[in-house]
Amino acid sequence: MPKVLIVEDDDAMAVALKDGFEYEGFAVSVVGDGAAALDLVRETAPDLVVLDVMLPKMNGLEVCRQIRAGGNQLPIIMLTARGQEIDKVLGLKTGADDYITKPFSFLELMARVEAVLRRTSGSSPVETYAFGDVLVNFKRREVTKAGTPVDLSPREFRLLQYFIEHRGEVVERDHLLHAVWDYQGTPLTRTVDMHVAKLRGKLEEHPAEPHWIVTVHRVGYRFTG
Repeated sequence: MPKVLIVEDDDAMAVALKDGFEYEGFAVSVVGDGAAALDLVRETAPDLVVLDVMLPKMNGLEVCRQIRAGGNQLPIIMLTARGQEIDKVLGLKTGADDYITKPFSFLELMARVEAVLRRTSGSSPVETYAFGDVLVNFKRREVTKAGTPVDLSPREFRLLQYFIEHRGEVVERDHLLHAVWDYQGTPLTRTVDMHVAKLRGKLEEHPAEPHWIVTVHRVGYRFTG
């Protein structure tokens, strides 16, 4: 049974998260402040931490920084308030594996949890991935379509890899900017849109009506492979 530590000072949110994770088969611990969270990480060695940014005594960013400073690489998903762009940036830079913006659905959170646990499970990385007539070789950083090599820039390849790693999830444009571009300023979503358009042009049968990289209106994209 995987163990999750929920660090959330809002009682209603904490109870909802606890119920949801227990229903999904997790052993759950809940604390309401950052200092207590660090103690439980040392004492119980959880498999995952769901960490709110706004906490009493010690905020989530500092908790994350101290966990990573001690060499602990356990998966951390941060909960950020809508519009607090700087929290997302700092969270990723201090070592968080992912973030989700409040308000969110528990189904979306679980999709991110599963993706993070899959990426950090320690199992051998997948060398190839296929969808339709496209074959991606991660080790060689090569892509073919119907057996013909596809010329992708390093950024396009990383974007495609990120989509594959998060297949089925709705990924926000600003999240892509931070994860793929390590972008730290005001989001320029056209940067993402232009690269997605190029990927579609190279991989989709009908780029104007994409099947693999679909647009989620006013949010971002979802890879359906």
